[in-house]
Amino acid sequence: MNRIVNEQEWQSALDAFRIKEKEHTRLRDALNAERRRLPMTEISKTYSFTGPEGKVSLLDLFEGRKQLIVYHFMFAESPCTGCSMMVDNMGHIAHIHARDTSLALVSLAPYPKLAAFKERMGWQFPWYSSEGSDFNRDFGATRENGEMFGVGVFIRDNDTIYRSYHTSLRGAEYLGSNFSYLDLTPMGRQELWEDSPEEVPQTPPYQWWRKHDEY
Repeated sequence: MNRIVNEQEWQSALDAFRIKEKEHTRLRDALNAERRRLPMTEISKTYSFTGPEGKVSLLDLFEGRKQLIVYHFMFAESPCTGCSMMVDNMGHIAHIHARDTSLALVSLAPYPKLAAFKERMGWQFPWYSSEGSDFNRDFGATRENGEMFGVGVFIRDNDTIYRSYHTSLRGAEYLGSNFSYLDLTPMGRQELWEDSPEEVPQTPPYQWWRKHDEY
């Protein structure tokens, strides 16, 4: 059990620890700024997915928005418990959309399996099957014994798509809030305090926030 101290000692210890927390926050901000400036690579290969409307392309997954976040959900045979927990912790997608960004789940399982599990879990996120496609293999979502989880980030210039970022394992572990997902993208949260490339549109913090049914 941790030491038991009086209130003054507790406050003193907390204040000292908070200095380290602030340093960590500034380091994370700097890391996010560097991520927003990572080079990108153009995707020239064509990929096909199956969704509720049938066959769609990678460009369709953007739903007309500038950026796309893909969560590679492990579901080759059965739904992954860890991936299910990750999706349970995702915030409401309306807040992601408000920053000109789409988020979609992609799995190797046939689409009917995904649709049935999505209904069971009560999720609203778009979910697509990459069955028969090289998408998982080409974007770091496979391993020797099958599928692998991870998060990929894409950005488009009209119909030209670029890959900007990918993470997996403990790189995906801390994700949970809409902010942490937006932090992975080239445009970030698009708030004035962020150190972002000149071309990124930015607005004052807090002011773009809405209740999810008021955007």
